[in-house]
Amino acid sequence: MAQEDSTANGSEETPHVQVPEAWYRYVHGPAFVTALAQGKGPRAAWQALPGEDWPRRLAELAATVAGAGRSAILMVPDQRDLDRVLAECERLLGDSAVGLSAGLGPAARYRRWLSVLRGTARVVVGTRSAVFAPAGNLGLIAIWDDGDDTYAEPRAPYPHAREVAMLRSHETGAAFVAAGFARTAEIQAVVETGWAHDLVADRAVVRKASPRISVPGDSDAALERDPVARAVRIPAVAFAAARSALKEGAGVLVQVPRRGYVPALACAKCRTPARCRHCNGPLALPDGRAGQRHSPEPAHSPSCRWCGITEAAFRCQACGSRALRAVVIGAIRTAEELGRAFPGVPIRGSSGGAMLDTVEPGPQVVVATVGAEPVLPGGYGVALLLDSWALLGRADLRAAEDALRRWMAAATLVRAHGQVFVVAEPSIPTVQTLLRWDPVGHARAELASRAEVGFPPAVRMAAIDGTSDSIAELLSTATLPDDVVVLGPVPLPPAARKPFSSGDSPAEVERILLRVDRRSGAALARSLTAAQAVRSTHRSDAPLRVQIDPVEIG
Repeated sequence: MAQEDSTANGSEETPHVQVPEAWYRYVHGPAFVTALAQGKGPRAAWQALPGEDWPRRLAELAATVAGAGRSAILMVPDQRDLDRVLAECERLLGDSAVGLSAGLGPAARYRRWLSVLRGTARVVVGTRSAVFAPAGNLGLIAIWDDGDDTYAEPRAPYPHAREVAMLRSHETGAAFVAAGFARTAEIQAVVETGWAHDLVADRAVVRKASPRISVPGDSDAALERDPVARAVRIPAVAFAAARSALKEGAGVLVQVPRRGYVPALACAKCRTPARCRHCNGPLALPDGRAGQRHSPEPAHSPSCRWCGITEAAFRCQACGSRALRAVVIGAIRTAEELGRAFPGVPIRGSSGGAMLDTVEPGPQVVVATVGAEPVLPGGYGVALLLDSWALLGRADLRAAEDALRRWMAAATLVRAHGQVFVVAEPSIPTVQTLLRWDPVGHARAELASRAEVGFPPAVRMAAIDGTSDSIAELLSTATLPDDVVVLGPVPLPPAARKPFSSGDSPAEVERILLRVDRRSGAALARSLTAAQAVRSTHRSDAPLRVQIDPVEIG
């Protein structure tokens, strides 16, 4: 259902714009849609309400822009989201909406690319590469969940879809929307500079739409009722809520951080991580293997996650003990335990290569890894967010931001007035943010903390990866800004990819970081580009990679 909205700012403005009903729940929502219909280029950070039908909302924005004779680009992280958004766009726009993704194949992708270039397709829905779609007379470029790491291009020159989208919006005058349930520090930075504005709902509307979120054992009274609430993996109150939801015929969602059976093991005596004798990789219990979580006996046949060799005679390198314990419980083991706890209830899994898009309504337990949660029509009755420490404890600049994003994505799949239990330490600021459902406040605090310690987006930072000789060669030819701060060198972070061709190099790959004020960011980029050009003319073949504001710093 749509309502008419008219403005009185001038006689030339288009009156009686049809604004979809859902946008009236957001402060400035009708004004934003009206500006799109009038061909203007507003820029906004849209925080979707819990339970929002966000694919439909994005399709409505695209249809508004297309109705004004302009084109739109809508970006999503993966194929699952692409299919949902494209289906809504096709309902509103028919054949004038096309999808662009790597899974299409060269011929189909090229045909759709040409349809966009010729103007027969007005709306493009795609993954990160869609940001380069040749859409003429661009009226809107939107990105959903810009914190997802799939938006970062792993190949040179390593552009991030969010940054390219903002550049296209700035250069073409097109509208820009960064949408999501959570908000990144990068988007908060452009809001605080005034380049974009908030598109959020009033707190009363947020409270009405939010599920009931709680932390077991968050008060003295709760601990009196369940003294071990903070010690067990699934507290009694969460079990009781799940059992009640199943009796009512509702589904239960269980989110876990890791797939597999027992993906991480440690010595049961001294807690030293269990490592492979051959390659020093982490030991794990593969899918379907036996083993007790806390056993005085050796775990049966753990194997290395790196080289795959089975370690039949494990002995701790620190204390010599043969006993193992689970550090992290994977999705398969979790499903196995819940199957015993709820006999007769269907247990479904969604993770990795066996990802479910949707599940049918009915009493069931769905165990999903982060990012693989399927949609249940009508919403889940209860959601359990387990092993929060595994998300929050990562040695990563964006660990808290990513954890909140993952939790909110799962919580929004719960029906209105459903229950969400996050098993975590209640005093952690990120957990408190989830309880209040305040993604803007969390992004504001995250940006302030990064500014205090000098991390992006408060500053510009270049990561240079290569051998010590190749890094020294680059720095010797680069004319760096006066305010540059050199950090390192340090070994390349384990999760980072090695520079191109470095696999053939016996030398150790290192990383240095160059930090400058944001005002010197362009000068830093120009100096490094010039230095790379000098290396190319000298035909230097030593591996080297230069990235500006990389997703993974260290």
